[in-house]
Amino acid sequence: MRSFKAVVLFLSLSAGTCASFAADTPEQPTPTKSDVSYGPDARNVLDFWDATGDGPRPLLIYIHGGGWLTGDKSKKGPAFQPFLDRGISIAAINYRLTPGNPLPAPVYDAARAIQFLRSKANHWNIDTKHIALTGPSAGGCTAMWLLLHDDIADPKATDPVLRESTRVCAASVLVAQTSIDPEVIEGWLGPNVLKHPMIAGAVGEREISEVMKKHDLAHDLYVEFSPINHLDSNDPPLFMTCSAEMDLPSRDSSHGIHHPVYGVKLKEKSDRVGHDCHLVIPGYSESKKYSDGNDFLFQMLLSK
Repeated sequence: MRSFKAVVLFLSLSAGTCASFAADTPEQPTPTKSDVSYGPDARNVLDFWDATGDGPRPLLIYIHGGGWLTGDKSKKGPAFQPFLDRGISIAAINYRLTPGNPLPAPVYDAARAIQFLRSKANHWNIDTKHIALTGPSAGGCTAMWLLLHDDIADPKATDPVLRESTRVCAASVLVAQTSIDPEVIEGWLGPNVLKHPMIAGAVGEREISEVMKKHDLAHDLYVEFSPINHLDSNDPPLFMTCSAEMDLPSRDSSHGIHHPVYGVKLKEKSDRVGHDCHLVIPGYSESKKYSDGNDFLFQMLLSK
């Protein structure tokens, strides 16, 4: 890849893999099961689409975006039918939102959803060796954290769901944050990124100035929930799709929170440690193995 510092591209999001981020959800088939509770909170609900096929079916879990501040499983999702047509079941989840429910709530909810779905494997015909994640923005950040983090299953938990593994086989994410640490991302992107409410909201605040008043506690959360900090060579494959707006510093908070540099930084580390990572930035970086994120997911989920 070329040095990103001198690149100014001003291209649109790639039409194929990025359209779902910019548009409303395409018309989806009716879920097999709707608003199934996977945890104690009212937001802990998921929809499930049961694919047909011989034997247990692979599963793709969609985690919605919205900065952990807003959003719903029914909004801005990818088209599910192409996966169902290939015998891949789908789950789409809701989770608790910040700032009222700061980290780790949104991410741990997604982890529990994976565990819950694993616990239903026999009843819902799920192939637990082929579970993958996808999502845009904060949903993609959550997906990467779960992909790259060690298993958080608790074998001694009284709740049997929490004994299930949180590990997955792959993730494909869109315009997602590989770090949420203000000290790191300001250096990558400039000060405008810190104005986005996702950063303060992640630790229960509405303004970044309030975060500074409890720096020590906030710092630990920012470090822990930055996916890049958990990456090593043993982690499952990752596909990242970014916009082409490479100009620096970021023009405003929205540009900063979705900047391609997040992908560049994780790809650089991935290459150093020998991890399987594919980065698509239109006009700048492409995957030599997969045509897009869907192609990647099909191959990951349908492999023997």
